[in-house]
Amino acid sequence: MTAERIDVDPITLQVIGGALHTIAKEMGHVLYRMSYSSIIRESEDLGAGLFDRSFNTLCESDSTPMHIGSIPAYLRGIDETLHDPWQPGDIVIHNHPYYGASHSPDIAAVAPVFYDGELVGYSANTAHHVDIGAATPGLIIDVPDVFAEGMLFKGVKLYEGGRLNRALWQFIETNTRVPSQVMGDIEAQVASAELGVKRFVELIDQHGKDVVFAATEQLMDYSERMLRRQIAAIPDGEYRAEGFLDDDGRNRKEPLPVKVAVRIEGDSAEVDLTGSAPQVPTAFNVPFEGSTKVACYFAFRALLLDTATISEHVPQNEGSFRPIKVTAPKGTIFNPEYPASAEARFNQIQRVVDCIAKALAPVIPEKVTAGSSADVSAIAYSGVRPDGQYWVFIEVNEGACGGRPNSDGPDTIEELMRNTRNNPIEDLGMHLPLLCDRYELRDDVMPGAGRHRGGIGVIKVQRYLTPGFLTHEADRHDDPPWGFRGGTTGQGGRLIKYNVAEPDRIEDLPAKLHGLRNQAGDCIGFLGPCGGGYGDPLERPAEQVREDVLDDFCTREHALEAYGVVLTDALELDAAATEARRAEMAKQVA
Repeated sequence: MTAERIDVDPITLQVIGGALHTIAKEMGHVLYRMSYSSIIRESEDLGAGLFDRSFNTLCESDSTPMHIGSIPAYLRGIDETLHDPWQPGDIVIHNHPYYGASHSPDIAAVAPVFYDGELVGYSANTAHHVDIGAATPGLIIDVPDVFAEGMLFKGVKLYEGGRLNRALWQFIETNTRVPSQVMGDIEAQVASAELGVKRFVELIDQHGKDVVFAATEQLMDYSERMLRRQIAAIPDGEYRAEGFLDDDGRNRKEPLPVKVAVRIEGDSAEVDLTGSAPQVPTAFNVPFEGSTKVACYFAFRALLLDTATISEHVPQNEGSFRPIKVTAPKGTIFNPEYPASAEARFNQIQRVVDCIAKALAPVIPEKVTAGSSADVSAIAYSGVRPDGQYWVFIEVNEGACGGRPNSDGPDTIEELMRNTRNNPIEDLGMHLPLLCDRYELRDDVMPGAGRHRGGIGVIKVQRYLTPGFLTHEADRHDDPPWGFRGGTTGQGGRLIKYNVAEPDRIEDLPAKLHGLRNQAGDCIGFLGPCGGGYGDPLERPAEQVREDVLDDFCTREHALEAYGVVLTDALELDAAATEARRAEMAKQVA
């Protein structure tokens, strides 16, 4: 929105900025506290915020970066598809991936904000719905087009002038496998959006429309200046990195290249994904506006504006998007052509963020970690209860970070773009016919070695108590996280199945599975990737390596082979033998 350009004094500016952030946090809090499904209620797979009339982000909740960064694209898609003018009391729902949505399960609820009869902005949120009637329960992988993803909404009014569209409500309720959860979650989204409208109007009442919108312009300009200052400190040039994704979920053993070129010119940056894989015939594509661009925006915010690396607070708003340009050729995995399916898109954008960090690592080594797991293991467990009703549960398993400049990579944590929470196993046991048999750090492999080791991935085993289905969206089984500055690579992930009918056999499964049938007693085990190491392993203090062995984070054999640390049978440090071993290893490297 264009407001009269007035200078807001610093104190008022901080007050309005703090109020905006508080409103967004309150909207997010209402959404996850009122929701029914665990993916929103426990994992907090959501985003909420306020936006001006030009669709600029004014504030955002402290939730999943993917959600909030995509809402401006949703608003542009709604602007293109909305048939009737906005009016007070409207709630529009929207999830079409070719009109700005991040992907189809992320439904947005948008309410217009009117002040003195004038449309001044929007209150909006998005949340991941557990089932929208797709080809398989919860998640999809191997489907032919976007129509197999389930219900698609393009700028549709769920409420018009405060009145519920009951036909649309019934349509949604009829076309999901778990109506009680989905309808309850939509009600929570409506409440969150309405709260945002109320709080936005109260803020304008308190300070005046001209002052509030002048403040939002100044806050956006400030965030833009801060990011540009950080970009300008990077030497001009082109920086490249690449990796590959395991496959598209159908054509096994056919890896998909991910190529990233980061061009720095003055205080601007471009991320060019030219050379990455062509679009694929499954759902393993990425909506360009709602996901690909957002991943690139996030990468620069995370690398350059993190509170751990700069002292100033930088508001989370549209200003931090402006210095970044994103290029991806049409018809590629990061910019597919309609009507290609694009539901299973998160692993790809995680790898984009990972590759941006890898590309820039040589020139900003103090701001990057070594390779993180940079994937997402999203598992849809489902089945039919004895009364004929479906149950669907989406679990987002943890990842692991790479070693950091000054410390080890955190173990089993949501890294990069996720910021979702794990689902408590107590909640699982109370509501679903699943039982968690094992939940701990991996002990079958070692993370990347380094002065600071990589984080250790999780192992989680879930047992079906009744027959059911499974769809799994993951990656990075075949391309392990990278090491940096002499650190070694980490470990890829695994998916395994323990068949109740064949108790002595462990079946290795691919990262992506679509509609796998399981019997009561079958167990699915996910083993997350382990992060890469940062720095020379021979520089890790020998006593710290010994402590890792005592804590079962490292084996005695790995301590010797990777770190040159010699331990006695009693696990005491043999200092002389360690010094000799390390000298020999250093000579071999030289």
